[in-house]
Amino acid sequence: MPTVGVDDLASGDFLLDVREDDEWRAGHAEGALHIPMSEFVSRYGELTEAAPQDGRVNVICRSGGRSAQVTMYLAQQGIDAANVAGGMEAWAAAGRPVVDAKGEPGAVI
Repeated sequence: MPTVGVDDLASGDFLLDVREDDEWRAGHAEGALHIPMSEFVSRYGELTEAAPQDGRVNVICRSGGRSAQVTMYLAQQGIDAANVAGGMEAWAAAGRPVVDAKGEPGAVI
C-alpha cells in the first residue's frame, strides 16, 4: 500500500481525514477534508468533488489503521491515494499545526 510520511507532505497537498466527528472537533490539520470512515461509502461523492483530478489523496486518521483501509479502498477505485504513516499522532509530533473546530489550537485524541 502506498504510504507517505508526514515530513514528505507539502502544505498544499490534499489531505483526507477519516476520523470520527469528536476526534475532528478536538483537532485536525487545517484545510483537510473530513469524511469519517463510518460514513465514507455514503459520502464518497464529496471526495470526488473536492479531490484534485491529477493529484494524490493523502489519507489520515489517528494512527494509521483506518486510513490504511480507506487508502486500499481508494486504490481499488483507481484513485491515487497514500496512507499517512503514523496519522495525526505523527502529524502533531512533527510540530505540524492542529486546529479545533473553531480554528483555535487543537489536540489529537
